[in-house]
Amino acid sequence: MTRRRHPVFCAIDTPDLANAKALADIAAAAGFGIKLGKEFFAANGPQGVRDVREPGTPLFLDVKFHDIPNTVAGAIRSAAVLAPTFITIHAAGGPAMLRAAAAAAAEFGQVRPKLLGVTVLTSLDAGDLAATGVTGSVEQQVLRLARLAVDCGLDGLICAPQEIMPLRAAFGPKVQLVVPGIRPAGSKADDQKRVMTPREALEAGADWLVIGRPINAAPDPAKAVAAIAAEIAA
Repeated sequence: MTRRRHPVFCAIDTPDLANAKALADIAAAAGFGIKLGKEFFAANGPQGVRDVREPGTPLFLDVKFHDIPNTVAGAIRSAAVLAPTFITIHAAGGPAMLRAAAAAAAEFGQVRPKLLGVTVLTSLDAGDLAATGVTGSVEQQVLRLARLAVDCGLDGLICAPQEIMPLRAAFGPKVQLVVPGIRPAGSKADDQKRVMTPREALEAGADWLVIGRPINAAPDPAKAVAAIAAEIAA
């Protein structure tokens, strides 16, 4: 029997390998992909990724590379051997860095990872941007950095739920939109200042959803995953 796939990555934000493996198995059994970020990667490295990932499970390596072009290109090559579906890099790293990353990913041909540009983190609002010297609204900064990322050859963007429609209007269907800040109805927003339910995000035009704490902080993660899958299937 073929397992039904859902356009969801379960964000596994723990350095504990056993806990991560348990969550990854629950996600894979429901047809979800897994997102492994800096906290997990710093503790467990590439071998940890291999240990928790079930064969065939989509992998989102959320490491948000941001460095000089040569260093980021090398990091992309190193990460690509894990066969991730997506790797994130900061669009604020500038055009030379973005182009170097895209060129490094292209070396892997048909099995290359897709690169996602990070524009404005979902934990930030206009006040936070102003504190860093960025003027204008969050949406203006998102569109500015998104245009740079796409023009430099990236495949898609990480975006907050409320940014889906403006980005779709700007780029159409050619750009993959991967959306964190997803909270099933009734869930806490936590430190995410811009949130949306899974159904709302998909109807708005998201390609993939990233869901973390509503799963991994739930008393019964398997039950939480099943509820999210049912909402999406409906």
